[in-house]
Amino acid sequence: NSPKNPHQGGVSLFFVAMVAKNELNDNFLEYFDESVEFRQHTDKVTDNLTGMYLIEFAMDSGQSGGVSSPEFLTKLESFGEWLEQQSEVLHVSILTDVFKRLNKNLHSDDESYYRIPEDRELAAQYLLLYEMSLPYGLDLNNQINVDKSATRVTAKLKTMTSKEVLDFEQRILGWFDDNAPELSTYGVSPTVIFSHLGMRNIKSMIIGTTIALVLISVLLIFALRSFKIGALSVVPNLLPVGIGFGIWGLLVGEIGLALSVVAGMTLGVVVDDTVHFLSKYLRARRERGLNSEDAIRYAFSTVGVALTVNTVVLVAGFLVLATSAFRVNSDMGLLTAITIFIALVADFLLLPALLMKIDRGQNESS
Repeated sequence: NSPKNPHQGGVSLFFVAMVAKNELNDNFLEYFDESVEFRQHTDKVTDNLTGMYLIEFAMDSGQSGGVSSPEFLTKLESFGEWLEQQSEVLHVSILTDVFKRLNKNLHSDDESYYRIPEDRELAAQYLLLYEMSLPYGLDLNNQINVDKSATRVTAKLKTMTSKEVLDFEQRILGWFDDNAPELSTYGVSPTVIFSHLGMRNIKSMIIGTTIALVLISVLLIFALRSFKIGALSVVPNLLPVGIGFGIWGLLVGEIGLALSVVAGMTLGVVVDDTVHFLSKYLRARRERGLNSEDAIRYAFSTVGVALTVNTVVLVAGFLVLATSAFRVNSDMGLLTAITIFIALVADFLLLPALLMKIDRGQNESS
């Protein structure tokens, strides 16, 4: 019954501090376990052919027919060569390779002519000849727009995390700023889209859920008609999420799109446990006139079993989800189960100690 237990606070603070070991990151291909056929095939393709990830750029020359300009092609070639030197890139599909190959072929396959044509008109004739020689439906419309003012550059990438994709994107923008600011453009692809989406959603969910928990605790001040008890509810409401992510930081150290929703998913359960315990505690204090220790015993006797059964059922259900071969489900199920269990532990062990510490008076005035 003693409210003094420094070990509880110390352990809690340790795990909350471990939240900093988590890194906001995601790897969409690794959502699937290696036992899943799709994952096996994608790993095979990445290891032996080209990557499943890609990033594309619309390089605009700024003038009709500008894709045949030697100046534009030279800068385009420099960009392609820089891309090929990056460790993340497996293959680059770029128009300059077509021009260099044509220049070489039309000079008796002389290797010295494997370069960009020096004359714009000649380059345009090469391009026209090549397009006319292609079978129907296999033209260059997938690489060049209609008025031949812009071309597409495609870089196939290794399997990368969201953070690595975003870092790579920033390096690309840096290259444009330093070497060809007039051609600067953002890379596009589902890889880039979901990397930005994932990172933005992760940050928004974590910040939003934290704010929601604090606001709920503020509302509890009015609902419970006690500033002291309402303010105290912040601890058992926030602590389970903090400890849960702290444990995850020690075990895994990576928070992805799936885990960002755990705080929001567990919000209702965490707050529900706290409200039930505190409401019964205050009823005992106000209506029965019990002291703090006896009011806690009353709360345990009235809602303790219900909270325990509720937690066991939810934890068991989410642990079943944790066995999934799909990482979105398995990680979410495991961390949710951990958080819900910690919420019960906090309400049963830490909250009573805090109540006895700050609420020693014989009666609570309404």
